[in-house]
Parts: sequence; C-alpha cells; structure tokens
Amino acid sequence: PKTDQIPIIMLTALCEEADIVTGLELGADDYITKPFSPRVLLARVKAALRRISTNAPASVNSELVNIHTVSIDSGRHKVEVAGNEITLTFTEFKVLHLLAQQPGRVFTRYQIVDAVHGDDYPVTDRSVDVQIVGLRKKLGDAGQYIETVRGIGYRFKEE
Repeated sequence: PKTDQIPIIMLTALCEEADIVTGLELGADDYITKPFSPRVLLARVKAALRRISTNAPASVNSELVNIHTVSIDSGRHKVEVAGNEITLTFTEFKVLHLLAQQPGRVFTRYQIVDAVHGDDYPVTDRSVDVQIVGLRKKLGDAGQYIETVRGIGYRFKEE
C-alpha cells in the first residue's frame, strides 16, 4: 500500500509492438525504448511525478464514485467490485475513474490519453486499448460495464 502510487516507467531496448503491449499489460505506466533522449526521459519522469502529486490531497480527488457494483475512492486510490478490493495500476485507475465519473459519455482514445497523461503525451492511442483490456480482466464480471464504441472510443455503461 505504501508504494502502490509509484508509477512504473520501463526503459528498455525491446521496441517491438508486442513488447510494448506486454510491458503495459504487466502494469507499466509508461514505456520508453532505446535509444532515448535524456531530455525526453526526464520530461516523462517529471510528468509521472506531477500526476502523482496532483492525485494526492485534493478535495476533488477524494470523491467517491459508486456505479453498478463498482466503488471508486480516488482519495485512497481504492477500487472495490461487489465489495472485493481490486488492485489497479496508476493508469488503469485513472482511466476507470475518468469513465465512471461520466457514465454514458463516450471518450475517444485521445481524450483518455489527454485526461490521464496530459496534453501532448507521446503515447499511441492503442495503448488505451491495452489499458482497457487489463481493466476488464481485473474487474471481472464488472468489466462488461466498460463498453467499446466502435470507431470512436469507450464509455462506462449508465445505470
């Protein structure tokens, strides 16, 4: 619990699409391949730390979201499905929280990336798909509440 807020950034020579997808599926919040620019690495580390600091003690972030069988406490970075706590990566948590806060609203992949990582974050829109797959698996039966809107993006099913 003391370290679950720490973002994981993978820095590796493995640059195939399958390697990137695997790294993100295993819980990485970012994936940087060699060769890399030290300035880009520093900017990504700072962005990850900024996301953590903005998540800490803010009144908006302590809000509770309860929808269907899913309960999200952003102040505690805690998610429960039907009363059972599940563990999510930082990015998975942010995506779930974004979708669940506005059920029925369709978010494009780019809107999700911008909301989770900030504007101009250098990540492919397909990485959102990877996060959604991971979320659905971890949510179990409640994963069905995350709907794919073909050709557009994703939404959390309304009650």
